[in-house]
Amino acid sequence: MSWRKEQRRAERGYHHGNLKEALLQAALGLIAEKGPAGFTFADAARSAGVSPAAPYRHFRDRDELLSSIAQRGFEQFEEALTQAWDDGRPDTVTAFERVGKAYLAFARAEPAFYSAMFESGLPVDLNPALLAASERAFGIIRAAAERLAALAPPGMPRPPALMMALHIWSMSHGVASLFARGDAARRKLPMSAEDLLEAEVLIYLRGLGFPTDRRPPAQKDQADQKPPGPPPVPPSGPWGTPK
Repeated sequence: MSWRKEQRRAERGYHHGNLKEALLQAALGLIAEKGPAGFTFADAARSAGVSPAAPYRHFRDRDELLSSIAQRGFEQFEEALTQAWDDGRPDTVTAFERVGKAYLAFARAEPAFYSAMFESGLPVDLNPALLAASERAFGIIRAAAERLAALAPPGMPRPPALMMALHIWSMSHGVASLFARGDAARRKLPMSAEDLLEAEVLIYLRGLGFPTDRRPPAQKDQADQKPPGPPPVPPSGPWGTPK
């Protein structure tokens, strides 16, 4: 059978109607199975049920296919973070906690997208569309960091919002990559990934001088009050109470 006849046969058996979307979905499945570096352009074509030449109609090469997947991932990621942030309602700290949980939830629910976004080694700065999508997602965390920075206690130097955003992004990425993934890369932990991230952020904010005790004042007062106990027993011997 000639190559052209095989190509026509593959395309006649192709029922998706949207070659580009079928290739994206096929590549996502391969990323979930083998990782972003574990498949070839031809593998993606084979998985989509088309000829090896068909992907070149929409993508220059495998990197461009991966870039399209990463871009779509960042767009969905931005949407999830935006919804979680909700412009800082009802208060900055509560909204920021939702952003952290949304970050981990995305990594857990979309491990293939997450791998393409953060583990493919793509030169993001060489792809304007991918760079713009990633910066929009990062912009949500930066906006949250700017609100957090504004809460710096009086007399404390206000930390740069960009520095805070980068630290918090790095912490979230570390926890997500190690403990919140929905694939084989997930590690076991005696606490939830959300609790771990919250603890890390609290430690970081405490180091910057932010108040991190969010208990109501009444609970704080009760915790600070020591329950009454028996009167202290004076020490005996020559250093005790004078007789």
